[in-house]
Amino acid sequence: MNNEKELIQQLQSAKTRDKAFRELMTLYKERLYWHIRKIVITHDDADDVLQNTFIKVYRSIDKFKGDSKLYSWMYRIATNESITQVNKNAKRLQISNEEVQANAINNLSADTYFEGDEIQLKLQKAIATLPQKQQLVFNMKYFDDIKYKDMSEILETSEGALKASYHLAVKKIETYLTNN
Repeated sequence: MNNEKELIQQLQSAKTRDKAFRELMTLYKERLYWHIRKIVITHDDADDVLQNTFIKVYRSIDKFKGDSKLYSWMYRIATNESITQVNKNAKRLQISNEEVQANAINNLSADTYFEGDEIQLKLQKAIATLPQKQQLVFNMKYFDDIKYKDMSEILETSEGALKASYHLAVKKIETYLTNN
């Protein structure tokens, strides 16, 4: 299934939906997992959010109008589900979202699914100090190499605002890494 329009048509047809959905999952599962993982930090939360994302995509595919790219639409769902998970964890633990992120980062080295070294851990700690929107923009640009135009669709923000957020995020990360 090379053509996105063809895939969407198959997803929206009752006869071909299940087969097309398996193809969709194969195409996007890993990319979405790592996008989610950068937001929620832990593997278990990322797995839960990924599952919720695909459930939402499956249930909502008939409402997809094709105004944006399919992956942009799915990234938006994954981003919103990830933020919801962080908020839920913060509420459950009665701490701020920033504290949830900090706790997750501090526990990252004990996570059997984290294969990073000390430098990567330090970078993750620096990213965790950023406001949530700057974290999203930095991760999407730096790690996922998503173009500002696509990011604008996903986050529903102007390209100019995204460029400014990325620039600020980079400066803050540089400052953190220099001082810690």
